[in-house]
Amino acid sequence: MRLGHPFGSKKTLSFFMNSLKNGVVVRSTGSWYVVRTGAGVLYNCKLKGRFKIKGIRTTNPIAVGDRVDFKLPETDETGLIVHIYERKNYIIRKATKLSKASHIIASNLDQAVLIGSLVKPRTSTGFIDRFLVTAEAYHIPAVLVFNKVDLYDKEIKTQLDELVKVYSSAGYSCLVTSAKKDFHIEELKAMLSDRVSLLAGHSGVGKSALINKIDPSLNLKEGEISQVHLKGKHTTTFAAMFPLIFGGDIIDTPGIKEFGLVAFEKAELGQRFPEIRLLMNQCRFSDCLHVNEPGCAVREAVEKGSFPQFRYQNYLNMLNDILPEAF
Repeated sequence: MRLGHPFGSKKTLSFFMNSLKNGVVVRSTGSWYVVRTGAGVLYNCKLKGRFKIKGIRTTNPIAVGDRVDFKLPETDETGLIVHIYERKNYIIRKATKLSKASHIIASNLDQAVLIGSLVKPRTSTGFIDRFLVTAEAYHIPAVLVFNKVDLYDKEIKTQLDELVKVYSSAGYSCLVTSAKKDFHIEELKAMLSDRVSLLAGHSGVGKSALINKIDPSLNLKEGEISQVHLKGKHTTTFAAMFPLIFGGDIIDTPGIKEFGLVAFEKAELGQRFPEIRLLMNQCRFSDCLHVNEPGCAVREAVEKGSFPQFRYQNYLNMLNDILPEAF
């Protein structure tokens, strides 16, 4: 028995090949996707069947930044995503409600930019370090932007100077900005130019305000600060990619309250801290977790003051999440 072509007749095959398009996912709502072609045309798409990422249980099979193939049926303007290309990288966090599941924030990034503030609302170093550790794990260069400097008093500015010193010494690029005062806006534009950049942070840190400053044509909705809790109100509901008028793309994300680590091994965590990587080969034991082992070069550096105490404490807190029995 002669088997027919999987696409039916040659006419059907020809139509399928002609209707197959390639693009990048620029918006994801969980069930609908907006795909942008190389020509800049946007298409609403759905996902054909179920796609699973090997070894990872995720709440979203497709993320903003994914490159996909999709086809346009003759009788419907809605595209159908039929193929997802292998990702060069992605950044992931624990899903907010499903503790065993994870959520891919974005993929195929040139850099991950964390926008924080030391006031209204304050971004904790614990949150910063979890973000940095995750970026390190997925080999994505990370940048720290401390916004709202116009609101800092002398004491807060001293704290800021210390944080910038610590993170710069660890190898991270740091930038201090003020969307309200246009402080270092040009430097931020240069940092984002011709790159695909994830922009993340708590609600209310001024992410949308900064984006509107670097590219007013985007005109993103800016949020207010709740006077009750001094926390931001969500203005971004879903992750979305926007082209910048001066070149490059930014991926704006909903405000993140917490950043849960995903699939970290106990021995791996220390390698994601640049300061620990420099010292770990000097530890007496090759499997040292830098908790209470004798001859630990990391603990010795902490005691001498050459390793930031808050970074070490954040490391221990993360390790406790992974391995509670170690404490």
